[in-house]
Amino acid sequence: VVANIKSAEKQNRQRIKRTARNTSQKTAMRTAVKRVRAAIGAKNAKEAKAALPAAIRAVDQAASKGVIKRGTASRSISRLTVAVNALK
Repeated sequence: VVANIKSAEKQNRQRIKRTARNTSQKTAMRTAVKRVRAAIGAKNAKEAKAALPAAIRAVDQAASKGVIKRGTASRSISRLTVAVNALK
């Protein structure tokens, strides 16, 4: 079904933009987190410590934009930080 009312067409355009923005935000966040997890898996403390701030920034940003919930962001950051600190 294609929207054929002006307001519905506009809503469709907005939905497409919003979805693209959210997807790119989520992808960037996942990549940053994956870098930290890879470093943790490789037992590379130095690399993990360097990648952690970028991951935290990405997760916080996603939460502030409403891409993920605040609690989810908080839990994710907490677990990553604990894992990195355990590498010492």
